Amino acid sequence: MKKLLLLGLALCMLVSGCGSQAKPASKAKVTLGMLRLTSSAPLFIALDKGFFTQENLEIDPQWFDAAQPIAVATASSKIDVGATGITASLFNMAASGQNLAIVADKGREQKGFSSSALMAGTAAYNQGINSIEALKGKRIGLTQKGSTFHYMLGRMLEAKGLKLEDVTIVPLGKLSAVMAALESKQIDACILNEPNITKVQKAGYGKLVVQVGDVIPYQTSAIFYSPDFMKNKDAAVRFMRAYNKACNYYYEAAVEKKDAKKLEEVVNIVAKYVKAPAEDIKAGLPYIDKDGKLLVSDIATQIKWYTDNKMISGTLDAKDVANTSFLDEAMKK
Repeated sequence: MKKLLLLGLALCMLVSGCGSQAKPASKAKVTLGMLRLTSSAPLFIALDKGFFTQENLEIDPQWFDAAQPIAVATASSKIDVGATGITASLFNMAASGQNLAIVADKGREQKGFSSSALMAGTAAYNQGINSIEALKGKRIGLTQKGSTFHYMLGRMLEAKGLKLEDVTIVPLGKLSAVMAALESKQIDACILNEPNITKVQKAGYGKLVVQVGDVIPYQTSAIFYSPDFMKNKDAAVRFMRAYNKACNYYYEAAVEKKDAKKLEEVVNIVAKYVKAPAEDIKAGLPYIDKDGKLLVSDIATQIKWYTDNKMISGTLDAKDVANTSFLDEAMKK
């Protein structure tokens, strides 16, 4: 009889809610550093569709002009979450003992998808700079040395038997400055990402040489957690739960493309945050993992390349900087 009473009480609590209710998660304010790039699509979706709000998270967006300042702000806990490219400076901070973590995918170079590309000025292209091999001896514009663009350029040159020393690298600080230099013919070529690839081609002053993803697979950008934010595990897991939901939404709309209305919705959401025409966004939607899972094996490849090219001081192992536990925990619930 006692066992039956206990069983009845348990059923009552589960079905009727006659027991104490689970305590709702406390509201948490999260500062999020981003660039206005198409690869931030899941974050824009989560903001626009209220996925963060559903997890009782108040997001404070902080907009940046380049990748490195986001990494620095995240590592110093000036912002809670950073969403940007994986750079040498980030690896150097990790190698020096700063406890920031790469926690999820935010865009990969994947064959057949437009994310980042090698672009040549229209005049330079017409004069023969229409392949990676043709870059030898030319001026190539980048945002910064040690940036994702630096890595892409180096890896693509190596894929064709060339070296970084075979080109003249011109660091220009901001993407807008790189594009202006391409237009004014101060550089012969550069690497850009969407929606800037489409924007430059439509403006007529640049031509696409090759998509990076057609040459190398590459975990271009990621979601980073600051040391302080990682201590708040509950909020950190909730953030990943909202992000995972948004990645699923994006994947179904932009990668699988089974629902035209859903695709249009996603395109319009991204266009609003990126501040670019919807048709430009639709022309260059990147690949993002369905669940937001990080390509951890490529983090090790990147660390080795940056180390070999003397851009990382000290030693670093991928497991010291890649931390998928927050996403793993979020996906259990």
